[in-house]
Amino acid sequence: MSAEKGHDQHVPTDVYLSFVSSLFDNRFTLFTGMVVHILTFVTVFVQTGASFYLLLCACFVLVFAFRLHSFFLFDREDKKSLTRERIAAWERRYVLGAASTAAILGVGSGYAMLAFEDTFAELACISVAMASMVSVVGRNYGSRLAVDLQTLACCTPMVIGSLLAQDIFKALLSLMLVPFGLTVRAMANGVREFLYENVIASREMAKIADRFDTALSNMTHGLIMLDPGNRIEVINRKACELLHLGDRGRLAGCDLDVVLRYGVRHTFIDGAMPSLLQKQLAQLTQGLSNRAMMHFSDDLVLEFSAKRRDEGGVVLIFEDVTARVRADRKILHMARYDSLTGLPQRAYFNDLVRERMERPGEFGPMIGLMILDVTDFKHVNDLKGHLTGDRLLVAIATRLTELAAGKAVVGRLVGDHFICFFPNVEAREDLEADMRSLHAAAFGSYDVAGSHIPVNFSAGAVLLASADVKMDDWPVKLDIALFESKARSRGQFTLFADEMDARYLERQRLKADLRAAVDDNDITVVYQPMFTPDGRGLACCEALARWHHPEKGAIAPNIFIQIAEEMGIVSAITHQVLRKACIDCGNWPETIGVSVNLSVHDLRHGDLAGTVERILQETGLSAKRLHLEVTESSLIEELSAARAMLDRLRQLGITISIDDFGTGFSSLSYLDTLPVDVVKIDRSFVRDIGENARRLKLLRGIVSLARGLDIGIVIEGVETREQLALIKKHNCADLIQGYVFSMPISPHAVAALAEQAELTGIKGEAGVA
Repeated sequence: MSAEKGHDQHVPTDVYLSFVSSLFDNRFTLFTGMVVHILTFVTVFVQTGASFYLLLCACFVLVFAFRLHSFFLFDREDKKSLTRERIAAWERRYVLGAASTAAILGVGSGYAMLAFEDTFAELACISVAMASMVSVVGRNYGSRLAVDLQTLACCTPMVIGSLLAQDIFKALLSLMLVPFGLTVRAMANGVREFLYENVIASREMAKIADRFDTALSNMTHGLIMLDPGNRIEVINRKACELLHLGDRGRLAGCDLDVVLRYGVRHTFIDGAMPSLLQKQLAQLTQGLSNRAMMHFSDDLVLEFSAKRRDEGGVVLIFEDVTARVRADRKILHMARYDSLTGLPQRAYFNDLVRERMERPGEFGPMIGLMILDVTDFKHVNDLKGHLTGDRLLVAIATRLTELAAGKAVVGRLVGDHFICFFPNVEAREDLEADMRSLHAAAFGSYDVAGSHIPVNFSAGAVLLASADVKMDDWPVKLDIALFESKARSRGQFTLFADEMDARYLERQRLKADLRAAVDDNDITVVYQPMFTPDGRGLACCEALARWHHPEKGAIAPNIFIQIAEEMGIVSAITHQVLRKACIDCGNWPETIGVSVNLSVHDLRHGDLAGTVERILQETGLSAKRLHLEVTESSLIEELSAARAMLDRLRQLGITISIDDFGTGFSSLSYLDTLPVDVVKIDRSFVRDIGENARRLKLLRGIVSLARGLDIGIVIEGVETREQLALIKKHNCADLIQGYVFSMPISPHAVAALAEQAELTGIKGEAGVA
């Protein structure tokens, strides 16, 4: 009993309360039982005349009244506030009434077995008592104490009565009440345990169901579970929100198609749902596909995925991907369109051309493409800043779009290059006229940030038969035509011709040969001497790069250097010339230096100073014998970078010269800020100084300014004795470079020429070849 009582202590309080509450249910059976008990005892009284049974009837009435009052009080009790001790008190109150009723029945039955030989009295009392004991299982299973006490209270008087009757058969029969009582007790306990397990299981199932419902309700995805008949079994709150289906409680068991088409009024879904969406849903529910993107509207895009269930049916899971789709569209737009001008970028422009070319019957016999290059756009960025440059590009894109409206598709390639595609043109002459007209109309002044910026364009164009267009060919032809325009002069329009292709191919072959020559170290060097004005001192030699093509012979420096700049290998040539010049100079008399030209590309090379220092160390040449020449135009293009680079080079002990001095726009203003040791006055100031007095005065003024800044002077391009005489007369130069003394010579001839100059002077106009 203590073990069982301990077991009850582990029953949760709410379950314990439900068991005790079950004791106070079924009042009608209680009333019915009391009436049956009283009628039975009254019948026995009438049969036997024993007034004892009337006393027992009175006891029944008192106990019944007590129990009814207990039931009334229990009904008024606040069940939610009951403690476990209070619940136990109500259990004991009920057990008292129930055990009292059982005891009265047991006493009546035991008395009948002891006092009467009348079979009816015994049978009636025992039958009612046993029936009441059987009902204990169904009525009092909720309390072990009630079952145990009622069984004992009923059976004990019957056993005592049968034993006192001194009838061996009654005694044996009464002993059968012991297994009967145990069986009743076991049955009641079994019912209670079964119900307890079911209550606990139901509670757990309720918890799981609640958790499942909470999880479903808080999912960020919509979920619909369908049975094999396409009817909704489970739908979560998010699904109802995404599909605007209202209260989900009324949707269980409804057909999905009906719900989507007719379920809710005033939603984006109605009976006329697009057939494509219906088809997609049908494919998902039928297992023909497992994922689909559905565009319900511009503001709602849902992505569905489906999973077939083993028992049939399908689970649909979907989410709102509108933001993701919009982001993808934005990314796609950014990939396709230039973020600055809003024009199609190169790749997408090509796609547009290809797409339109593939439309049958949309084109005339000819199409045209034109590329526009903004002339001197870098100059705008340098003078007015990149923000103004960007605004200028936007203004150009706007004007081109307006000019091309209805005629051409405009795109932006890279930087300041724009491209136009002209479809649907019947006559070649009309197409060329349209392109020339657009090119001319794009010229003019652009108002940007309060400034009027004049702009012109170099244009290259190509006319193609629409039936023979190859997407890989026209970009190359456009580049060739643009190259021809820029080579002629600024602002030109050039239409591609086949002979340009031949020149282009020839230039491409020349590029390949030049790269091979640079890789094989085949660039050679000759030297242009610089003499003192009297011709007796050879002070320095300028290194000049030369390239001898194995088939074409000597290639002019202005040609192959320009090609090298286009290819981006001019710095490699500079390094080769520098290394060879240092090696050659090391074999000359120590009084002779060597001068090497630097290009703007060399100044952009961040480690130029380190490269020069390393070559000097490798060749063993003193830095004082090395002169580096920088053109004035390269200084203007890369002023800040050039100043820092020249400072580093000068710190090594290298002499810095400005080449072609006087040909730029702002050279005089840079003389006092740049680390310059020598200026080489351009040959244009010397050409006609004998006939043009103004030019001689300009030369003398530049010389006077340079000498005032303690800068050395070299005059280039001196070719006649008359020019030399005037320069000497007015003391305009420290060194003379030109054919008047010597043409460019090989490195092996330098020492001999220096020796000859020192002994006899150099006096001939052509010098030594």
